[in-house]
Amino acid sequence: MESSLTLIGFGEAGSTFAIAGGWGSRARVHDRLTDDETTRGDKLDDYARAMVLGCDSTADAVSGAPLILSLVTADQALAAAWSAAAAIAPGALYCDMNSVAPETKRAAAAAIDAAGGRYVDVAVMAPVDPARLDVPLLLSGPAAGDAAAALRDFGFGNVRVTGDAVGRASSIKMIRSVMVKGLEALTAECVLAAEAAGVTDEVLASLDASEKASAWGNRANYNLDRMMRHGLRRAAEMEEVVKTLDALGTGSAMTRGTVERQRAIGDARIAPPAGLAAKIAALNDNKANAA
Repeated sequence: MESSLTLIGFGEAGSTFAIAGGWGSRARVHDRLTDDETTRGDKLDDYARAMVLGCDSTADAVSGAPLILSLVTADQALAAAWSAAAAIAPGALYCDMNSVAPETKRAAAAAIDAAGGRYVDVAVMAPVDPARLDVPLLLSGPAAGDAAAALRDFGFGNVRVTGDAVGRASSIKMIRSVMVKGLEALTAECVLAAEAAGVTDEVLASLDASEKASAWGNRANYNLDRMMRHGLRRAAEMEEVVKTLDALGTGSAMTRGTVERQRAIGDARIAPPAGLAAKIAALNDNKANAA
């Protein structure tokens, strides 16, 4: 007999996985949009296209399922775990694939584990389209090894266990997002201002000329070195950038944050030691001593 699984939530990720894997009737699904008559029809159409089995409640979908994938919006991740816990089968694997903080995952784990299930923290590390079942997945938690094997059985091809602590996988994703999403926001702040000032081509050309390919560890070490040596001067310069952006009316939220961070590190007046680890340790020690 073919194994089965349950999906809680059937948005872009759930439908993409189900169709790519050809799961069809092996997958039972509940999406809360079917609880609302204004959205029920469209969601049932989504079920039909993927040929999955729709259920009227999370409890119905979860009951007896050996493997559960939670793929809801971030604000519903904990509620989904609570709903699943009410009907989860003993020993069932609950893979929380939602993009939420480690604290939220640990709270969800407490509910699932107390009900007899086995909670697994799963971080989806790239967009599901076009990667589909080859999207990188990081898993952590006591049952992560078993979950990795179960996910591979359903066609996931890029699964890696990062440890046995719930929250480790989500920590990697959340902290990585500081850089990835932060660069997106900085890009918007930069190019909107450049366009308003009529200098977009020149700004982009200047960035191309100064960009040097380097490993992120080397880049982080260099950037902290610059901030520790020149943070106060750079904060003053960035205050002038804030004035520039505010005068253009394009927004300066990210740049204001840069001023704050540069000034905080410059105010510490730490001579930068060699190496990234030593710099991080020095900044952490300074913060601890100031507390």
